[in-house]
Amino acid sequence: MTEQEALSTGDLLTKARKALETFHDVHVDDDGALTFRHVDVPCAVQAMQLAEGLTVLSLTCVVAWDLPDDKHLASSAAERAGQGLFGTLGVVHTERGMDVTLRYAFPADGLGESPLGTLLMLVVSTASQLRSELIGEAKAE
Repeated sequence: MTEQEALSTGDLLTKARKALETFHDVHVDDDGALTFRHVDVPCAVQAMQLAEGLTVLSLTCVVAWDLPDDKHLASSAAERAGQGLFGTLGVVHTERGMDVTLRYAFPADGLGESPLGTLLMLVVSTASQLRSELIGEAKAE
């Protein structure tokens, strides 16, 4: 990573941290990534420069883990993935069941703190809503 890339990603992560601190306690990891919890959903924000002038923020939310590995529940998660405007829903099958994540990456150069906070909160709010729905469905089965 060049010095310019480090400055660009560092500045963007600082802006994201300030925007998120309006709503959450934010922890800065050793590698500069931001981590926080929205209700029961752990989230992480990272920044990367894809090209000069194109710095991207990547937000990953762990929606649910160890859900029953059930075809209906997987189908329900897939249906929700197609309905989302902010993020890509991923389902991973493990030995303990299903894990579900929501990921969203977007170019963030030039966004002010307030719009950046709004955009990040749209994604994490969606993740929390999905968690409530999937956990409810898993308990109903």
